[in-house]
Amino acid sequence: MFDRLQAVEDRYDRLNELLSDPEIVNDLDKLRSYSKEQSDLQDTVEVYREYKDVYTQYNNAKEMQDEPLDDEMKELVKMEIDELEDRIESLEEQLKVLLIPKDPNDNKSVIMEIRGAAGGDEAALFAGSLYRMYTRFAEMNHWKVEVIDSSPTELGGFKEIIFMIDGKGAYSKLKYENGAHRVQRVPETESGGRTHTSTATVACLPEAEEVEIEIHDKDIRTDTFASSGPGGQSVNTTMSAVRLTHLPTGTTVSIQDEKSQIKNKEKAMKVLRARVYDKFMQEVQAEYDEKRKTAVGSGDRSERIRTYNFPQNRVTDHRIGLTIQKLDQIIEGKLDEVIDALIIEEQAHRLESLDRND
Repeated sequence: MFDRLQAVEDRYDRLNELLSDPEIVNDLDKLRSYSKEQSDLQDTVEVYREYKDVYTQYNNAKEMQDEPLDDEMKELVKMEIDELEDRIESLEEQLKVLLIPKDPNDNKSVIMEIRGAAGGDEAALFAGSLYRMYTRFAEMNHWKVEVIDSSPTELGGFKEIIFMIDGKGAYSKLKYENGAHRVQRVPETESGGRTHTSTATVACLPEAEEVEIEIHDKDIRTDTFASSGPGGQSVNTTMSAVRLTHLPTGTTVSIQDEKSQIKNKEKAMKVLRARVYDKFMQEVQAEYDEKRKTAVGSGDRSERIRTYNFPQNRVTDHRIGLTIQKLDQIIEGKLDEVIDALIIEEQAHRLESLDRND
């Protein structure tokens, strides 16, 4: 572990040198890249330096213990050693967590896609409930929500809704929502009071910047068509809706949320870039994804990850066997208890892997 920590500190010092190099300062791409790398290493380096300082104090106190001292001084030195040992143990645990490989997308904003699946109208209503849950969670974290595209139903739900949650660290929290969500409740349209089961799928994509994924114009096919409202009826006669197809991957995005074709194309490009980037990351990080399966599930959007049982006010996350009798609070956006448990579980598995490699 300490060899890795020393390598991190050496790299941090080297980045400091690079960031004061006039040639780097004038190269915006390198400046941005090195600044981000330095920022990512900073917490680890600060704790490691504190650890080294505390360990030096500990060694000095141990040496003092070997010297001829009166009883009062011996007791003071012993107390200091005990305190320093506790501090060393605490710092070592912090350093283990800091050395866990970080998801490079954690600080990013997130594009979320919710679709009603099995259950017809009730599934669409549940998709709407999930959308409101995530928007309230975003508000509690002071993140901005922007709807990119939606297909509302006449009953107030969504066949599909795509939206961005813009805020530092949004992806680090919401990436755990990837998968199939199941609801058990009595629909408002149910006269017999029977509980129905429906599902909705959630996809969480880190926002991809142009510098991270290059998409050439020649690789995109653009189609335009008239936008439609609930039930498929045409809402205007202008060709404002846009469909983009990324030819190398076959990825398609259709957006009709705006009246302007230009704005729809801008939104479609943002989603297309995120989807292509997500596809690329899944391919190059196959090994990481495999390890993650043992922690909190594969992130596969077909995997059932959570059940919301309204009659029993119960939420169960199937990946970690967590059951909470607070559905009424969670559906209002109070997701921290669930998300924090998932983060802790994933960290525990990664720490276990780190210990095996030491």
